[in-house]
Amino acid sequence: MKKLTIMAVVAAAMLAGPALAKDYKKITIATEGAYKPWNFKDSSGKLVGFELDLIVDLCKRMAVECKVVEQAWDGIIPSLTAGKYDAIIAGMSITDKRKKKITFSRSYVSTPGYMVVMKSSPAANLMTSMKAVDLNEVSAGEKAVIGELVKTFKGKVIGVQTATTHENFLREYLGKDAEIKSYDTQENLDLDLQAGRVDAALASMAYWDPLLKSDKGKDLKSVGPALTGGPFGHGVGVGIRKEDQALADMFSKAIEASVKDGTVSKLAVQWFGFDNATR
Repeated sequence: MKKLTIMAVVAAAMLAGPALAKDYKKITIATEGAYKPWNFKDSSGKLVGFELDLIVDLCKRMAVECKVVEQAWDGIIPSLTAGKYDAIIAGMSITDKRKKKITFSRSYVSTPGYMVVMKSSPAANLMTSMKAVDLNEVSAGEKAVIGELVKTFKGKVIGVQTATTHENFLREYLGKDAEIKSYDTQENLDLDLQAGRVDAALASMAYWDPLLKSDKGKDLKSVGPALTGGPFGHGVGVGIRKEDQALADMFSKAIEASVKDGTVSKLAVQWFGFDNATR
């Protein structure tokens, strides 16, 4: 009797397997909708931006029907793991901390972080001895540059969007010397920066570059080195639930093809003003 019961369970599992397998013909993708030019709403309320165009390209390559939904940044990973949607495409950096909760596709772009201040700020005159700092392996020179940042912003208020790699960097490297103020959206941070309620802000250069070239950013200036590695992660990728590795692989294959034929580069130049596609 026991042997027959075991055989029946195995047979049932074999029959149920194909029915439970996911074919990913229809997927739902979450984006923030408040991080221009990555993903944002135009004057009509339509979601647009670099990642919205990228979604169209990737879904076509994967031959799947995609639905895009908005999700506030601070709940974007919990809502993914809860099954609210299948993937996240929202300027999310691939970090070791996030990989403990979800998996990722390969990266599609990689962009350094930069500090931005008002042109009228004393910090606007900051000139560091190095133009770039890679935090994966910090050299003596790079350590000195970080020291220059700490000295410049000691006692100041630095704004950053919450739950980002930029916030991770600030709390790890400047948290003891400056006040770190977190914001729900980058747009709200920009308003406080321009109103003088924060002394500086940290975000991706892919966000800053279009803003600094616009009328809205005419009074702003980027300062200090380009910041990469360490808490900034390993590029930006598609966030997927761990149990959906097959979907992550589908995205990786589509991204690989999109990078190889120049589509990601073309979209990056169109929306960011420079090519930051991950090779």
